[in-house]
Amino acid sequence: MSLKDQKDVSYFLLNNEINIPTKDGKIRLEKDQEALAAFIKENVIPNTVTFDSLPARLDYLVKNNYIEAEFLKKYTNDFIERLYQYLKEQNFHFKSFMAAYKFYAQYALKTNDGNQYLEGYIDRTAMNALFLADGNEELAMNLADELIHQRFQPATPTFLNAGKKRRGELISCFLIQTTDDMDSIGRTINSALQLSKIGGGVGINLTNLRAAGDPIKHIQGAASGVMPVMKLLEDSFTYSNQLGQRQGAGVVYLSVFHPDIIDFLSVKKENADEKIRVNTLSLGITLPDKFYELAQNDQEMYLFSPYDVEREYGVPFSYVDITKEYDNMVANENIKKKKINARDLETEIGKLQQESGYPYILNIDTANRVNPIDGKIVMSNLCSEIMQVQTPSIINDLQEYEKLGTDISCNLGSTNVVNLMNGSDFGKSIDSMVRALTYVTDESKIDVVPSIRRGNDLSHSIGLGAMGLHSYFALNHMYYGSKESVEFTGVYFMLLNYWTLVASNKIAKERNKSFYNFENSKYADGSYFDKYTSADWGPKSDKVKGLFEGIFVPSEADWEALKESVMKYGLYHQNRMAVAPNGSTSYIGDATAGIFPIVSRIEERQEAKIGTIFYPVPYLSNDTLPYYESAYDIDMRKEIDIFAEAQKHVDQSLSMTMFMRSTIPEGLYEWKNGRSSKMSTRDLTILRNYAYHKGIKSIYYVRTFTDNDDTVGANECESCVI
Repeated sequence: MSLKDQKDVSYFLLNNEINIPTKDGKIRLEKDQEALAAFIKENVIPNTVTFDSLPARLDYLVKNNYIEAEFLKKYTNDFIERLYQYLKEQNFHFKSFMAAYKFYAQYALKTNDGNQYLEGYIDRTAMNALFLADGNEELAMNLADELIHQRFQPATPTFLNAGKKRRGELISCFLIQTTDDMDSIGRTINSALQLSKIGGGVGINLTNLRAAGDPIKHIQGAASGVMPVMKLLEDSFTYSNQLGQRQGAGVVYLSVFHPDIIDFLSVKKENADEKIRVNTLSLGITLPDKFYELAQNDQEMYLFSPYDVEREYGVPFSYVDITKEYDNMVANENIKKKKINARDLETEIGKLQQESGYPYILNIDTANRVNPIDGKIVMSNLCSEIMQVQTPSIINDLQEYEKLGTDISCNLGSTNVVNLMNGSDFGKSIDSMVRALTYVTDESKIDVVPSIRRGNDLSHSIGLGAMGLHSYFALNHMYYGSKESVEFTGVYFMLLNYWTLVASNKIAKERNKSFYNFENSKYADGSYFDKYTSADWGPKSDKVKGLFEGIFVPSEADWEALKESVMKYGLYHQNRMAVAPNGSTSYIGDATAGIFPIVSRIEERQEAKIGTIFYPVPYLSNDTLPYYESAYDIDMRKEIDIFAEAQKHVDQSLSMTMFMRSTIPEGLYEWKNGRSSKMSTRDLTILRNYAYHKGIKSIYYVRTFTDNDDTVGANECESCVI
């Protein structure tokens, strides 16, 4: 039997029987275990290449260019044997059919013809541990322990590619920005092609581009605005798709005060003309505080010419504080502007979110207000969780950098909440994870886009997040969004913050090196730590105290000691935390995705060439079932409360999708009483404003479950979904 021939197998049929309830209405969870056993027996065992010994296997893989020899040479053969023996002793087994299927379909190393497997989960775990530890035996063993017990899950590009000879990059996504000239636009398109080729989604900031109708230097003409550039970028991503292996993916961001904002939003409308419509490019908008103020007061708002603003202020439009300068810009006769109604624009945003799930929302002033780094955040990424400072580049007519700015690459990984809370040493686990992600950032050399490389070399930024939060709630009898669940979330992410700071501080001390411009950060002057040294952030309720029993929770004195150490020795990483949406890796780890509520107790996953696979939510049982409410039936303010509590401790952002029904269940939102049950733009406006006032930095998709059981705004990004 070949991997390409799966006709005479039983596991797909067994898996589909999960969706056929028993006569008394019970979910047939045993069918998932039967499908898993059949998959291992019928697919994995007969199609896995076996070897007489581990040395023989590794020798074969090296000689045939499947894995790199260099990282293996950093260890003795005895140590590699010991690491493998330890992994085997842990008796790892996949917990669900989906977990095993996803791993072998997407991650396991296969022969060149694709007909046989060359590794199992233990082998992929060993490759990650050995590769990311870079010759450090103690770290390699620690990582092996974290990975095999699934407390740590590297991002898909890292977990998939670590150790392989013929591989893509280890990085999840990239962020670049365009300045207002043709040289920069050309360089941006080239960068989009190059970055899409090597893997990962690409975020692009278009806010600095002059608007349609603005003058063009040296010729008697006017600019065409951002729309044609968007079309060029979409074509670029479509073309640069890794030889058809994956669809290129990109998102473009624009300020809500850009004169092209209405046209920008119109490209995703259902009735958009094909000349302007973009089908695969994602849209994001940056909203400063001033927009919320004007919309709340039902006032007119002015849209400002980026060309004129840059001439007046001497910096690109993105770098001007619109909230602070708004009145001055309105009064400035040298700045061309046009007027629209703020609440009308707010309604247009809601309409588009209903139709398509777009645009992503980036509350730009919120992000910068709590940013401890000197500089300005101007955009985000394809999944809206990356927020780091950038500086613009200046490109000359030869497409060379007259001034090399800084852009962003994303080095991501996730903690598995259930497994980490069951671990023996929270701090040791986080230290190992931070060091693994540090290796990724240290070894990343994206030379095809020099601004990306420079940004990475200077910042050493990583993004450690979490998955499996809803499962943890269910296992511990907490409803998603309940008072106890919000409290737990805050303590958990406070601990992630504390231990990532401790790890980064240790690495800075060991290497005698901090991230660039550390001395001008709020870490260096100690002010970042004020909220932790002046209040107790530990658990308050008996329920949550019990959950953290036996786990070290830092006191104000512990935070004070950390503050002093950071001020003395610095931090190696400019950014440390970000919560991505998680996709296939959450299936492998049998974890609910990110920190979202679940969508369905039995998820229907459409797999190419296979059809529907049914996936019972992790740890589903009669005991946990009541606590697994669908996101579509949860008041989204509860989700916002969870994310807002985590956001207090996360230096970057969190990928937060909002889940809505086109017909809203009675009693879910009090403002619907006496009104139509149909979802409206008013509902979305209220929730966006609630998120803004709770300190949410970004909103990812709005996913709408329609009356005909369809989903609008479903996430199609595989590159950044770690």
